Amino acid sequence: MTEHPNIAVFRRAMDAFSTGDMDALAEVFHPDVRWHIPGQSPLAGDFQGRDATFATFELDFRLSGGTYRPQLHDVLADDAHAVALLHATASRDGRELDMDYAIVFHISDGRITEGWELWADQRAFDAFWS
Repeated sequence: MTEHPNIAVFRRAMDAFSTGDMDALAEVFHPDVRWHIPGQSPLAGDFQGRDATFATFELDFRLSGGTYRPQLHDVLADDAHAVALLHATASRDGRELDMDYAIVFHISDGRITEGWELWADQRAFDAFWS
């Protein structure tokens, strides 16, 4: 069985994100992407456009001193969506993040057009980043 093309889109994004290759990441993110991070932390908000979205990614790494590490459990996809099941670890100011999360993606024409992060424990996530 062949992999759905939207799984390949996500895998390219994950590889680029994990290696910090922003040019490769830009290839799979639509310029007008919308990104949603729930909660009350400095990362929370609704972001419009690739620059604003990528700035939130950079903030993950800056606030964690480069320790933020996502690990993929699985990714599921259909013709319009991909859902990635992940686990993240990071260290910050003597605190540790060690949490499962999911990202729901809208994908169109091989590019991510919208994403929603969904964290297993939103209060703990907010506390870690605040």
